[in-house]
Amino acid sequence: MRLCLLWLGLLHISLSALWQAADTQAAFTIDQVTLTVLPGNNVESGTSLTLRCEAKVSHSLPQPLIYIFSFLQDDQVVYSKNTSDSVVVRSLSPARVSNSGRFQCTVRIYDKTKVSNSQALRVTGLQVPTLKVKSDIISEGDIISATCSAPEETGSLNFFFYEGDQEVKRVSSSSSSVTTSLTTQKLTDIYLHCVYMVIMHPNAGFSNKSNTVKVIVQDLNVIVPKISISPEVNVVEGDRVQITCEVQYPSDLELFLTKGNTVLHQYHTTFTHSFTVRTEDSGDYVCKAEKGSVQKMAVYRLNVTELFSKPILIMNPDQFFEGERFTLICSSAVSSLDKIKKADIKYALLKEDQLIHSDAKYIATASLATNGKYTCMAVAKGVNKTSEPLILKAKVPVSIPVIRAVDKVIVGQPFKILCEAENGTLPITYSLLKARMSVTERRVVQAADKALFSINSISYPEEINSFTCQAHNQGPSISRTSHPLGAEVIVPVSKPVLEPQDVTVTEGTDLTLTCSVQKGTHPITFTWYHNRVQLSFSTPEVRSLKGRYIVKAIERDQRGDYYCEASNYATEIRSSPARIGVSLAVWKKALIGVFCILLLVAIVIVLTVFVKKSMPNPRRKKQTTELSVKPSRPKSGDPMRISLTLDIEDNTNLNGTPCVMGRNVWSENGSGSDSEDHTDVDSELVHPQEEDPSREVLVKKSIEPEYSDQHTEVQVSTPGVSEQAEGAALEYAQLNNSEQETA
Repeated sequence: MRLCLLWLGLLHISLSALWQAADTQAAFTIDQVTLTVLPGNNVESGTSLTLRCEAKVSHSLPQPLIYIFSFLQDDQVVYSKNTSDSVVVRSLSPARVSNSGRFQCTVRIYDKTKVSNSQALRVTGLQVPTLKVKSDIISEGDIISATCSAPEETGSLNFFFYEGDQEVKRVSSSSSSVTTSLTTQKLTDIYLHCVYMVIMHPNAGFSNKSNTVKVIVQDLNVIVPKISISPEVNVVEGDRVQITCEVQYPSDLELFLTKGNTVLHQYHTTFTHSFTVRTEDSGDYVCKAEKGSVQKMAVYRLNVTELFSKPILIMNPDQFFEGERFTLICSSAVSSLDKIKKADIKYALLKEDQLIHSDAKYIATASLATNGKYTCMAVAKGVNKTSEPLILKAKVPVSIPVIRAVDKVIVGQPFKILCEAENGTLPITYSLLKARMSVTERRVVQAADKALFSINSISYPEEINSFTCQAHNQGPSISRTSHPLGAEVIVPVSKPVLEPQDVTVTEGTDLTLTCSVQKGTHPITFTWYHNRVQLSFSTPEVRSLKGRYIVKAIERDQRGDYYCEASNYATEIRSSPARIGVSLAVWKKALIGVFCILLLVAIVIVLTVFVKKSMPNPRRKKQTTELSVKPSRPKSGDPMRISLTLDIEDNTNLNGTPCVMGRNVWSENGSGSDSEDHTDVDSELVHPQEEDPSREVLVKKSIEPEYSDQHTEVQVSTPGVSEQAEGAALEYAQLNNSEQETA
């Protein structure tokens, strides 16, 4: 139990300590960081310099803090230190130009960092370097080993070596000293010195000159070579010549024998070079001794007399065609008759560097196999010479040319003809013939050229077969002639003629249009138009000179101008228009006729009624009343008609009861108009009676009809309705009166 309490106490103490430690990290702040340069920011080289960095921190901790100081020169860390002191000092003693720059210091405590102010340090002045050489006495061409050093300088340096006032070498080094090799071609004493500069601070300039070192150069005449040639004079091609290159210096050099840019022999001491000479071996020979960078030489000029001339390869004839014979001749002239004779020269003919004939003359028949590069070689006394190469290529005779039309051939229009041969060496001359007569020529010199002929036109298709082509390139066959030109000829269509079946057709029937041309190459396309509008139907590519178009069940709005267009590959042309009329259908004509008749009848009736109403009646003396009685449904063939004239005076005497006096007259027609017409007729049939002035008959305006078994219709004529009707009534009244008097 006690052990447990002890552990709990320790745990509490540990947690408290950790909590306090956490509080201590948060309970500080970096107030200021200050950088100081002592004794100042601008100092001379070699001065003792101090950089002092101080940090001011506010905190609540009893224990000291750990500071991490870092010094930076031009943003690069050059020194770091961990300490519990708040001040750190960095010593630069002695100060050098390489220490120049912009300095800062940083302080970091736990996770907090603060940067000091920036201080610019400038150190001026470079020390004087020291120059040393490995040996101050050398031979001509030897290498000088020189060392330039500035022991107290720091940083990367550039060293400059001078011979007198001329810079001879520049070397960079990250240390304060450098050793290099210098060469010289002078035979006099030379004086060397060096300077340096700091690479990172070029503004500091160059240092002062180092000490001057004198180097003595000794002459190397002992290595001058000698050259000799045997024999010295009268050297002829084929002679054996020995060239000796001699030097007295025992060793440590190189000896060369050269001619032009070619090294013939090389050794480190005296030697002899032997070879058989030729004409081209004439020239200057140089014996050269080389030690280090020093060269000594001796020159000898060798003249070699020609033994025989360089052979020449000749072809005869200079041009020939395949199948023809040709000859190759190789020849050379003797230059030194005291050495050799012409017969001593042997010849060999080579093709593509392969021996094909051992003689100066070669005869063969030209073919594709004989084409190639030929050379000939002449040999005498061990000397061989080769001629310049000769390229042999036999000409190819022209083959039978092929003639063809480039474009479509259309009668009456220009076109072009191409003539070409598959084989034949250029140049080739092509001639265009028409009916075996030359029209024009073309000379083809390059492969890209074409023999193209322009023709104005032809008048008929068969004329195309009169053209042929002839080609020649001066070959054995002289010329070759092609087959006649067999191009397809297109004849333009003539103006089409539109022939309708009828110029006037009845509505609802079919209209047949026929379009024909007199000539034209098939296929021919016929296109149809109605009032300048293309119809949807066309007759494409027909193999006939006629085309047909049918308008099914033509309508009235399809009347107008029709025309057709004929076209083929050459042209297209339209016909003259044909005007088509469309008449009405029979049933429409009949309907219109009936309507017209009915209209005429109506007009006649109206006119008749109008005329009757407007005619005057001179016979009317007094008003009468006509009463027409007829059955409401008259039977056909009933002629009965009743006309009653009543005497007003008599009627008044009969107790107001109307009496009918006279006879009955029945009209056949039942309509009012028919009654009027019939009355008019009756008035013409009844002769007028002379009026009796002693009697006047008054006609009542209304009467009562008789009672009968049959229902009747009563019509009353009133004054002013029709004068004609009134006159007729008077006539009927008079007639009735006369009958009564007679009775």
